[in-house]
Amino acid sequence: MSNRRIVPLVVVLVAGIALAACGSGRDPFLEKSEPRPVGGAGSTTPFKAASPSEARAMPAMAMPSPGIRAGGGGERFPDVPANGWQAAADQPVSTFAIDVDTASYPYVRRTLRAGRLPPPEAVRVEEMVNYFPYAYPGPKSAATPFQPSVTVLPSPWNDNARLLHIGIKGWDIPRDRRPPARLTFLIDVSGSMQSEDRLPLIKTAMRQLGDGLGPEDSVAVVSYANDTRVVLDPTPGSETARIMAAFDSLQAAGGTAGGTGIQTAYRLAEQMFDARAVNRIVLVTDGDFNVGETDPKRLTRMVADKRRTGIYLTILGVGIGNLNDSLMQSLAQAGNGQAAHVDSLQEARKVWTEDLGSTMFPIADDVKVQVEFNPAAVAEYRLIGYETRLLNRSDFANDRVDAGEIGSGHSVTAIYEFIPAGGAGRMVEPLRYKKETRSAKAYSGEIAFLKIRGKAPGARTSAMMQRPISVADMVTTVDQAPEDVRFAVAVAGFAQLLRRDANVGWSAAKAAELAQGARGDDPHGWRTEFVQLVRLSEGLMR
Repeated sequence: MSNRRIVPLVVVLVAGIALAACGSGRDPFLEKSEPRPVGGAGSTTPFKAASPSEARAMPAMAMPSPGIRAGGGGERFPDVPANGWQAAADQPVSTFAIDVDTASYPYVRRTLRAGRLPPPEAVRVEEMVNYFPYAYPGPKSAATPFQPSVTVLPSPWNDNARLLHIGIKGWDIPRDRRPPARLTFLIDVSGSMQSEDRLPLIKTAMRQLGDGLGPEDSVAVVSYANDTRVVLDPTPGSETARIMAAFDSLQAAGGTAGGTGIQTAYRLAEQMFDARAVNRIVLVTDGDFNVGETDPKRLTRMVADKRRTGIYLTILGVGIGNLNDSLMQSLAQAGNGQAAHVDSLQEARKVWTEDLGSTMFPIADDVKVQVEFNPAAVAEYRLIGYETRLLNRSDFANDRVDAGEIGSGHSVTAIYEFIPAGGAGRMVEPLRYKKETRSAKAYSGEIAFLKIRGKAPGARTSAMMQRPISVADMVTTVDQAPEDVRFAVAVAGFAQLLRRDANVGWSAAKAAELAQGARGDDPHGWRTEFVQLVRLSEGLMR
């Protein structure tokens, strides 16, 4: 077996130091509005380097700080209201960091299967949508880190509105070019981890490590309850029996000294740090930290500081009952990692095997999206989801502001809803003294302008891709949109229903119908399962 083969377990949970470098050259997107195929891919050439003024040194700005709401079972979730409508004439620019977390969907799935609706704050639309893989057009070479595609279509839940669907596909690094792994597993073994859907599930799933590790990989294991214990010192990946024995020895009992456990895990990770490798801590937990350092802000600052050393943190949540989803989200974002939730061995397989490389090997760091809407074409708009990932307009060009990562072969989706200029159904009252739209004539035919900024992994300076969004990207009916676009829209619409969002005027039955017609090639049955969940929810929503 190749010593570059990476563990199925690790593959999805972690995102490490990247391989693909960004090239240089002319602007990678169309510099003027030209016809493109429906859902058009545009051209694909490398990032355009940021100008000194764009990459100016400004103080790093934090993500919006959400409130916290406890769920019915004691879970805690970020409590952020859905994005509202913005008048394009007053606020034409929308900026956010991409998000590849998927924790929301397995939690929602589990609650629906239990015969109840999830708490609205547990439903994050972007995580529901991005749970599924999409076959968007991808880059043709490593010189282009990712490729965006755009489709404008009618909104299926609002006759007066249209949707702007943005799909981003990352370059898929060939397996023989992937680096070795330096992995530190930090396992919660507190008393609450005793139930079958927690530590026993994780121990069973760990057996999938098997022969996936190579001699160039290294693994360490730390456990924490009332105190912290090094279960396995840094060990070559070829010693699989010793690694499996360490996981099998874990027993649940006691409190939750997570803060001390994180500190110990970072010390071990620093001991085996390798600049050529994926250096990652994987924290597996079901809940809160109640022993030692427990202040969420201090823990988040510590993780953010460690991220700058090249050691990232990814969090895997298990169980339902005392799940502190809010803390997991904060720590994962601070640690340049993914927050995932595993509710079954089937989900463990998806997370650890099927999503090969998508968060293990980033091809672009600190990826930000900015859309400028043309007031001559758009009256108002709203970003669907990404409430905890919103950025200030000035953050887009500030390379000190943290954002999300795109992994090898990863797909990321964002959807806007907008009301065309002059159309009915406006939510924002127009001003008496309107601002003049200077660009209306110069850019007629353009709906918006898309910019995406990111860094080559490990780089400090970002580069930018950009392209106009025009009538050439528009389809006249939902059925004319590509299959992946229609399915993503169905998921987004259903997620908004679960959030009790008043902006969505349709039903679960309509969402199921749209998703059913867009299942396409579904080898693992994930899309079919989604349709079944939506139909299951119909009775719960009455």
